[in-house]
Amino acid sequence: MALNCGIIGLTNTGKTTIFNCMSNTKAEISNYAFSATKSNKGIVNVPDPRLYKIDDLIKSEKVIPATVEIVDVPGLAKGSSEGEGVGNKFLADLQQTDALIHVLRCFDDENLSHIEGTIDPVRDLEIVDFELQVRDLDLISRKIQRLEKLVRASRDAKTKKEIHTLEVYKSHLENFGNARTAPVNEGEEEVIRDIQLLTAKPVIYVCNVDDASATTGNAYVEAVQKHLSDNNETALVIAGELEAEISELDAEDQADFLADAGLDEPGVNKLVRGAYDNLNLQSFFTAGPKEVRAWTIKKGMKAPQASGVIHSDLERGFIRAEVMKYKDFIELGSEQAVKDAGKFNVEGKNYIVEDADIMHIRFNV
Repeated sequence: MALNCGIIGLTNTGKTTIFNCMSNTKAEISNYAFSATKSNKGIVNVPDPRLYKIDDLIKSEKVIPATVEIVDVPGLAKGSSEGEGVGNKFLADLQQTDALIHVLRCFDDENLSHIEGTIDPVRDLEIVDFELQVRDLDLISRKIQRLEKLVRASRDAKTKKEIHTLEVYKSHLENFGNARTAPVNEGEEEVIRDIQLLTAKPVIYVCNVDDASATTGNAYVEAVQKHLSDNNETALVIAGELEAEISELDAEDQADFLADAGLDEPGVNKLVRGAYDNLNLQSFFTAGPKEVRAWTIKKGMKAPQASGVIHSDLERGFIRAEVMKYKDFIELGSEQAVKDAGKFNVEGKNYIVEDADIMHIRFNV
């Protein structure tokens, strides 16, 4: 399964700079508000050094990391949900995403004006949240109207219960709450799955800071962290311009550059891992002479369903999974050594795949 993230934020926050740091495609950056006319889409490789350690022992023809699809929508503004600025047509691009990356401007730059006139990332966060809430409220209201027509025609008890749950979401949104924090019971969130509410999606907040604040943050970051702490949320601190420079370097030069900047790795790596954590995802590996490859699955997935991520035939004809633990393989140095140590396991249909499992699937269709 390919993870799909949408990058959002007010115009001139540095969204597209961060998109360019992450993506294999580069988008044009402008200092002018609402100059973008389409969403930018790209692919980013999930950083996972374990893949290359496996390859050091196997010497495959190629290494294929897991990937994340990202979409950078043009900058938002007050009234976007009603057509202001770039309008709401780009909000529809976000509905297909699994998670949102909300970029907040936490830097001063007299050459880059702010659409609201001053730098205030907490205010900006609330503006964007409001625009997403307005769109969600419209979607909720439309679904309630559709279900009420069904109830009048059939008096179905299940539909009545769904309407009640939707009314809870509607009230929460009307009180400036996000759908992901609505006071509903476990399982009741299924009633909104088909309408893909924007405020129901997990959000990773990114404080885009100047180079000098890359390791220490600044007063803007502190204000954001304080605001988010009320909902037990946090924000990553990334210096977008610095990351842009890092992304242009080869691996060896990157290491030196990061050390000089006081960083242990590019901030975008932490961003991708944060998306994985927020969505309860993990990777397992397949390894052979042709390729070493990472596959993305939900935590708790059983072996047949994980096999289906590779190809549906593997899930349909699943017989067994031959599993090595990454740690065992690296420590012992080969598949045969793992077998000799009695740590090569044959697992059936009820096996729950663990992070970094190295698996070979046996199947018959």
